[in-house]
Amino acid sequence: MASLRKAGTGLPLYLQRIWITRRGIRHFGQTAANERTVRIGCASGFWGDTAVSAPQLIHKGNIDFLVSDYLSEITMSLLSAAKQKIPTMGYAPDFVQVGIGPYLKVIKQKGIRVVSNAGGINPQSCADAIRETSKKNGVDLKVAIVTGDDIMNQKVELEKSGVSDMFSGMKFPPNVTSMTAYLGASAIKHALDLGADVVVTGRCTDSALALGPLLHSFKWSYSDYDLLAAGSLAGHLIECGAQSTGGIFTDWESVPDWHNIGFPIVDCSPDGSFVLTKSPGTGGLVTSGTVAEQLVYEIGDPKRYILPDVICDFSGVTVEPVKGKETEAVFVSGAKGLPPTDSYKISATYADGYRLTAVCLVFGGRAVDKARKTADAIITRVRGIFKTLGLEDFSKLLVNVIGAEDSFGQQKTLTKMPRECTVWIAAHHKEKRALEILAREIAPAGTGMAPGLSGIVGGRPKVSPVLKLFSFLQPKDKIKISVSLGDRTEEVEVSPVQQQNQQTRLNEEEEVRREDEVKIEKGSHSFRLEELAFARSGDKGNHCNIGVIARHPSFVPYLRHHLTSSAVEKYMSHVFEDDRSASERVVRYELPGINGFNFVLHNSLGGGGIASLRCDPQGKAFAQMLLDFRIENVPDLMKLKIS
Repeated sequence: MASLRKAGTGLPLYLQRIWITRRGIRHFGQTAANERTVRIGCASGFWGDTAVSAPQLIHKGNIDFLVSDYLSEITMSLLSAAKQKIPTMGYAPDFVQVGIGPYLKVIKQKGIRVVSNAGGINPQSCADAIRETSKKNGVDLKVAIVTGDDIMNQKVELEKSGVSDMFSGMKFPPNVTSMTAYLGASAIKHALDLGADVVVTGRCTDSALALGPLLHSFKWSYSDYDLLAAGSLAGHLIECGAQSTGGIFTDWESVPDWHNIGFPIVDCSPDGSFVLTKSPGTGGLVTSGTVAEQLVYEIGDPKRYILPDVICDFSGVTVEPVKGKETEAVFVSGAKGLPPTDSYKISATYADGYRLTAVCLVFGGRAVDKARKTADAIITRVRGIFKTLGLEDFSKLLVNVIGAEDSFGQQKTLTKMPRECTVWIAAHHKEKRALEILAREIAPAGTGMAPGLSGIVGGRPKVSPVLKLFSFLQPKDKIKISVSLGDRTEEVEVSPVQQQNQQTRLNEEEEVRREDEVKIEKGSHSFRLEELAFARSGDKGNHCNIGVIARHPSFVPYLRHHLTSSAVEKYMSHVFEDDRSASERVVRYELPGINGFNFVLHNSLGGGGIASLRCDPQGKAFAQMLLDFRIENVPDLMKLKIS
């Protein structure tokens, strides 16, 4: 077990400095007499992250815990399909082969403990692979697994219960292929308490990978909700790896050495505050901007960020630069917590036909026109074949020309057509053979249609099954969680909800009333949103959120006045496919602690994940689109920033 560092004991020189924030002196790694800090590094933000992160954190990070997040809703669909083909799969093999396998000896020597959700649908097989690798390397590691998230054994009961999707209201589908609960941190803590060196989980909330070690290390009470929220915030900020250390930052050109970007480390104190930093000698950037962007990533109402262990209020969180380390570290505090709900969120996947995506390159004059006419001819030909064979039409079809700004809808500004572009053809059908026909009819366009069609990216497109997401709530007392370590298996009790939470959230009308509190002056100036703010977008199922953070506090009243939910809905109207009203499509929330706003765009991703036919099924580009929004008829706001 890694020893928790006390004041003045074995810290690298750069960690023994006094770190200063606007709130006063903070001794990094030396917070008070007899007070300890815990350092947690995150080596993976998704299945497929870089192989250089783990050795960087292990050798340079001076960490107590190494955590790795591999799961997303799309990944769970892929792992479910993998296990159906091969029963011993269903986990992320990269974790074993690349993430920790080559470094097991040094992990053991340094006393670093490892926590990961790489178990996916099959944590047992993942643990077996780790044990086998450890044995080959002559390393004795205690590997624990957390189970209970898989509730497929409740399928019949749930079918009869009449449960419906928590977002769409859809009834429980008959062809469910997987059902997993988002578990919290209690089982991870329990496994560490039992002495596990490596903890492998299935589905759990990403932030629990950090909260579990903090609960274990500091012995926090499950009823101290502010501490649980603070630990969850630490996990939330590092769960996507380099996204908090300069990755996908709005000011991307200011981030040095992408090839050697530092992965995030949180140095946490018992009071819940922490410093977010990265390994010394690495690239990347840690500033209030990079970390605030990650704070708003993939959240909804910041006052009610619901997790299994706690309901978090992140609206008052502050992110402050550390004096002398302005590009390497920030001090984070201010998270508040409320009692958790009595339910777990369940993500189920169900089979819904098949999909195909074809991507073709087109070159030369009038490339866009050639791409559109080629796609139209291919689809017309295939529909004729369908009719001859008695097949139904496509369930869904999407044709986009990438390079012609089709994804920007009514906001496209292209004035001169490019001489090269890509045609994106995506289709959904109930029958596999129908899409196999489409797959065969793409290549003939290279000899029988427009000139300049240079090839199909990846060759003939493959037909794959569609696994859609079905989300619902299940009472916690119906889910039994266990931890297994060696021959020992123990059930984990979940702390009961102590009181019913009645938190009133700030609504749009209240926000509008607040506009009168600050005088909004008019002027002759106009600014792109990017000049005034940072922004980042992410997905939750079929919903997308766009977080916007003002570059200066003086900009906030102007953003509040101009960047309303109705303005964002109008600007992004091309991404919605339902007939909801504007107020139902977009909801705006505020995060005054970081001078930020969060916009939730409901049903904006064309189904989301694997179900979406779009080239951006997770809304990663939505923030980039919104940064072109213009704030008009205002004073020279740059002078306000100076003053």
